[in-house]
Amino acid sequence: MKNLLLLFLISIIGTSAIYAQNDSILLKNNNIIVGELKKMDRGVLTIETSYSDSDFSIEWAEVIGIRTETHFIVSLIDGGRYSTTLHSEEGNLSKIRINPSSGESFIDISEIVFLRSYNTSFISRISASIDVGYSLTKASNLRQFTARSNISYASDHWSGEITYNALKTTQDDVDDVNRTDANVTFNYFLPFDFFLIVAGDFLKNNEMKLDLRSNIKAGLGYYFVKTNVSYFSANAGLAYNNEQYTDPTIETRNSTEAYLGLELNLFDIGDLNLLTSVIAYPSLTESGRFRTDFKLDVKYDLPFDLYVKAGTTYNYDNQPVEGASDSDYVLMTGFGWEWN
Repeated sequence: MKNLLLLFLISIIGTSAIYAQNDSILLKNNNIIVGELKKMDRGVLTIETSYSDSDFSIEWAEVIGIRTETHFIVSLIDGGRYSTTLHSEEGNLSKIRINPSSGESFIDISEIVFLRSYNTSFISRISASIDVGYSLTKASNLRQFTARSNISYASDHWSGEITYNALKTTQDDVDDVNRTDANVTFNYFLPFDFFLIVAGDFLKNNEMKLDLRSNIKAGLGYYFVKTNVSYFSANAGLAYNNEQYTDPTIETRNSTEAYLGLELNLFDIGDLNLLTSVIAYPSLTESGRFRTDFKLDVKYDLPFDLYVKAGTTYNYDNQPVEGASDSDYVLMTGFGWEWN
């Protein structure tokens, strides 16, 4: 281990004249990579080097030592957040010395679940993905188009995300199926794994006679689990629901609701990623009304930032308007590309 540390330090010192900002990592296979650390999120570390046209993506579990000149926002398993550089300790590389404003302290490398550099540009804080699917059947001239898209931005203390999904089906002698949903979410991170959430959900669904359902909610959330392989969180609060219908004879419907949501994100199952969430909306102003939204997405990563994805979304309302279905679901598969 001392020889590894010596090699680690020599590499840092030997290249200090080359880079204005020097970050170095030591891997389990004794390889050392020197460059500019950009971020570590969901168990994957991204580092830029001078000898590669593209960034390296490395599993965080493979890193046993780190030394940075760059300052980072660091998030820990216990919910702690710090602004600091990172330096492995001589004789015990897994112990990391941090220097936040509160004073020098030590953490174990396994406690770190998120890193993002201070000097990261606006563009590099953005992640985006889009996938589409299309099917055509000669019988009944059945055609179906699906699309899913996502764009997110992560700052030091907050994050934002926008999603947009669409499905359109046409078939001879059958009414067209049109379903569109979108979401805008803002999270502000608090100490001890708590977070504030403000979100807007929008749904257009002719199966449920919805020309537009707008649901605006605000609440408080908590991460029960936040590691380099999984996140599990819950949030609860109040929501305001406004519904406009495709039938002009049906009056606009408004209600105030409580809500409770659960979300599970698994992102280290080989090349598989799983995201599922369920939100319950008991109405506070409409007696006995109860709504539920459920989502499940499974994504398999391919080379060159490509992926295949399968997902389902389910909506339930125990008091739909007359002539509308009380539930609707959609199953979608697609081939896509992501940028981060």
